[in-house]
Amino acid sequence: MAEGGGFTSVRDGSDADFEIVCAPCGEDNIREEAVKFCVECNQYLCTACARYHRRIAALKSHKLLDTDDAKIASVSAIVTKCRYHPDRDIEMFCGTHDMVCCLKCIATEHRTCESVKNIEDVTTPFVQQNEIQGLKDETKAVRDQLIAANKKKQTNVDSFEEQKKEILRNIQDIERKIIEHIGKLKREAVESLNKRYSEINREMEAEITLTANTITEVDKSTSMLQTVSNMDARQQFVQMKLIQRTVKDAKKLFEESESQGTRVARFIENADLKTVIMTVTELGRFETMNKNQKLPTPKQYQMKSMKEIKVRMPNDSYDCYISDTCQLPDGTIILTDYLNRKVKWLDTNYNVKCHCDLKANPRDICCTTKNEVAVKMNNHKVQFISVDSSLAVLKDISIEGGSYWGMAYIAGDLWVSTRSGINVYSRSGTLLKSIKNNVNGQRIFKSSPQHIAASRENVIVADGSDGAMCLGRDGKVKSDLRDGRLNFTQGVCVSSDGTVFLPGSYSHNIVMFSDDGNCKGELLTQEMGITYPGSLYYDNKRNCLIIACHRRCDSIYILEMCD
Repeated sequence: MAEGGGFTSVRDGSDADFEIVCAPCGEDNIREEAVKFCVECNQYLCTACARYHRRIAALKSHKLLDTDDAKIASVSAIVTKCRYHPDRDIEMFCGTHDMVCCLKCIATEHRTCESVKNIEDVTTPFVQQNEIQGLKDETKAVRDQLIAANKKKQTNVDSFEEQKKEILRNIQDIERKIIEHIGKLKREAVESLNKRYSEINREMEAEITLTANTITEVDKSTSMLQTVSNMDARQQFVQMKLIQRTVKDAKKLFEESESQGTRVARFIENADLKTVIMTVTELGRFETMNKNQKLPTPKQYQMKSMKEIKVRMPNDSYDCYISDTCQLPDGTIILTDYLNRKVKWLDTNYNVKCHCDLKANPRDICCTTKNEVAVKMNNHKVQFISVDSSLAVLKDISIEGGSYWGMAYIAGDLWVSTRSGINVYSRSGTLLKSIKNNVNGQRIFKSSPQHIAASRENVIVADGSDGAMCLGRDGKVKSDLRDGRLNFTQGVCVSSDGTVFLPGSYSHNIVMFSDDGNCKGELLTQEMGITYPGSLYYDNKRNCLIIACHRRCDSIYILEMCD
């Protein structure tokens, strides 16, 4: 077909077919009949694209052949560019990787390949028609697959956009609810302020009125005293008694007023609200996953090694009794030493780097913020301690159950074990709820609750028997974790995949459970030599279990797990 002549197109839905189509137009899903072939670009061009090709300065030197000439031209006349280095010609063949490439490819990627030849040295028999057809079919099939995959990805992009909008709506909804709740608290505070102000104002106005009336009575008494000498004895007696009573009442009123002093108003903020909001580091987490991806199965924990760590300090007065363990965000460990009345901070090598002396015996410890821990004391106090470069005692709050084991910090509240149940306190010491009985009024725990651990939306409470109870954050019973091999479960901890570890202090073992309550077997047996395992902590950063014994012992034990 002569250049510039008429040509047929299926741009508007024509069924015309051509032996050879224009490559650039094909990229836009347009079929145009090719009339030229560019040797350098190795592309067939329609009339319009051929004109455009000649107008670009960088392409003017390219050799354009008629399609018929391109069919009969020798292979040597067609220059094929390297797909990895478009400015270089293909000159080499790597037999090791079965690919043709340029000299730069050989120098950078195929230097160690043994079967490298110049294209001119490769014996290249003519390709059989059935091979060409097979490759055509394979090319078409993979093209169709890629088109389908691309459409699927585009659909995914569209759905992802909707998911993003839904997440944004969720974030805005959280913000709105928080603002609404703070607004509600503000309105209630203002209403309480106005009500209390009115009450105090009425009281003070009444006091002012009473004082003014008393001043009037005193003035009258003063005037009466000017004339009392002119009265007879009987009248003098009566008036003197009346004036004395007035003066006595006035003195009493003055003393009461002085004792009350000047009233001042102040507002004591709820520190819990600010602490929770200011210490939270994120509103939520954004994550993506394959729709068909299965959740990872819980690990099969096996002990790799065990080592004993001495935690006694030179100035300790008694044998150590490590009652509980917690971990700071930086990965370091903090212990409570019951008998020595100390909190001990270990470095990354488990050496005691500093300590804090307490006024009572500490039972439990939990991390409340990145720079603070809370310690349950046997004097029915929870002592807050600052953790910075050193340990420093802060405020304390009063609780019940200080002489029993068990405390955890969960969603801004302190869950504290008592003799028969769990009390939940705010950070300021307000009792929020008590958890003792189920919906049928029966006791939840077999024995006294012991140590407590949070597991996602659940709370696991060891109950000094053959296992533990799994509660929801609302305090309702969800499941039992029981095994006959356990005797007196005091400690409990949970790993990041939800595996629950329960020690039998009197059976000298540790049994594992999945987060749905199924037993996964023993991790530690009596034969392994650790007696009276008490409090536990799972260090997810170092994949190890930290054990403190329920007796006098100057050591803790580190059980390293297999990967």
